[in-house]
Amino acid sequence: MLRSMVSLLSTRGGRHAGRGDQGHRDAGAPWEESLGEVQLIPPPQLPATLGCDAVGVPARHGLRLLGRLPGNGCVFTDSDWWWWLVPAGSDADLRWPLPAYYARGAYVPDRRPRLMRRPVCTSPYTPPIPLYLMVCQLTGTAPAWTVPGVESRL
Repeated sequence: MLRSMVSLLSTRGGRHAGRGDQGHRDAGAPWEESLGEVQLIPPPQLPATLGCDAVGVPARHGLRLLGRLPGNGCVFTDSDWWWWLVPAGSDADLRWPLPAYYARGAYVPDRRPRLMRRPVCTSPYTPPIPLYLMVCQLTGTAPAWTVPGVESRL
């Protein structure tokens, strides 16, 4: 059953596609190098036609964030993190505040995440902008994004 919710097809030995030179931070990464990775996959009846990335927050913030969002897509949890599926590329020009972590390709630490919440609509995604704004509010961080050639801050 767990395999139907989480694809174990890709274990990449603790290397995360979103780290380092691609604009994501190594500090605050939600795993140790000894952990492998799994890819979060929505249920088959919820097609992810836009591709999938994931936004994670430490478990201590999970319920508060879930309760504040106007719409939630698929939400996965493990012992330490809660993960929301967002369309691929939802990190474009956004600076996700610590302790949130943006996982490209929805590759997350292999702590046996499970699907905790299935959306009532036909989309597996949580809208990224409301999620981003709620994460900023939760962490006390002013929202910030970049526009080519201009830096913006609310």
